[in-house]
Amino acid sequence: MDPELEAFIPLVPLPDFSDPVTERKKLAERVAAGPAPDITGLEIEDRMVPADPDVPVRIYRPRQAQGAVIWLHGGGCVMGDLDTEHPWASRIAQVSGAVVISVAYRLAPENPFPAALDDAFAVLAWAAARAGEVGAEPDRIAIAGHSGGGGLAAALALRARDQGGPPIRFQLLHQPGLDDRQETWSARHFTDTPSSNRHNVTTSWGHYLGSTPASTPYAVAARAEDLSGLPPAFIATAEFDPNRDEDIAYALRLLQAGVPVELHQWPGTFHGSQVIASAEVSKRQIAELGDVLRRALAPGKS
Repeated sequence: MDPELEAFIPLVPLPDFSDPVTERKKLAERVAAGPAPDITGLEIEDRMVPADPDVPVRIYRPRQAQGAVIWLHGGGCVMGDLDTEHPWASRIAQVSGAVVISVAYRLAPENPFPAALDDAFAVLAWAAARAGEVGAEPDRIAIAGHSGGGGLAAALALRARDQGGPPIRFQLLHQPGLDDRQETWSARHFTDTPSSNRHNVTTSWGHYLGSTPASTPYAVAARAEDLSGLPPAFIATAEFDPNRDEDIAYALRLLQAGVPVELHQWPGTFHGSQVIASAEVSKRQIAELGDVLRRALAPGKS
């Protein structure tokens, strides 16, 4: 473990996804009690995207914004909202220089698959149709997410490809949850890792899928048979994370399908450790995310 990160482990809570409703309240309280994020240089606006039901979003507009990013928060698709994601989403907007559209998709177990994916798809379609209003061009929209949100982003790319959705310039998958089967080495062995472990990953998949078979198209990105024709991808993994090996396997499958992929495995890190912003490795991680998105959304890129 990176020594700077290791010192913070006693302060990193491990949520119990067996009771996500209670954990949501604890997360909201922790974020509310923490320092307010630096939002220098950002114009921030809350909107409702018309859908059934409407989807709340928070839009972060940097000065001289370049492109737009649909941002899907982490939390195993059972936790998180616009307020708890506010510090992370605002930082992504600052380091990338892109308009960030943070999505408050519906959460399981109250709203299992496909509710969250439907919400994400609706926001993608809305952002493309209202690109000028949002502050971007319709051909310069990326999708991105952390953890459960990363898995949603991967599924969103598949659905947009198959169902004639708006063109997606790029997909950024940060420590994504991609495979419910939990058969990889990291999924089987990381039972006591900080922030996320096998129990929570397995439990959150159960909440998200509900009674839906995991083989249902777009329910589990790693179960998709055809990964060709997807947007270029950047995948970041953490060394001590149950998701690690399934993320690496997905990157390899994308490469084999002819999709341009950049894979960065961060040694000494754990799931979500980038929120420990004072650590040198976290500073490097966040700077890299900004650089990746700036390059992907640059004018003239295809």
